[in-house]
Amino acid sequence: MPEERLKVIAYSGYRGEETPRTIFIHKKKIEVLEILKMWTEEGVKDRRRNRLFKVKGSDGLIYTIYYDEKFMEWFCKVEE
Repeated sequence: MPEERLKVIAYSGYRGEETPRTIFIHKKKIEVLEILKMWTEEGVKDRRRNRLFKVKGSDGLIYTIYYDEKFMEWFCKVEE
């Protein structure tokens, strides 16, 4: 499924790691009801780090959201 940029409102914890609370897709506001899983991936060649979150949205869909640390932007993939 294609990735797309999105706006995210996140909570910064005591360690400075951001946790998504609200996402906006096509100007639609979706609250994050539950974080199902979180992990970090790093590219072998470019050493690019992404922080990934699998979340349940208030619209009933499951999203895989990630923060690209190099470009400092959020992206997501929608799962059904």
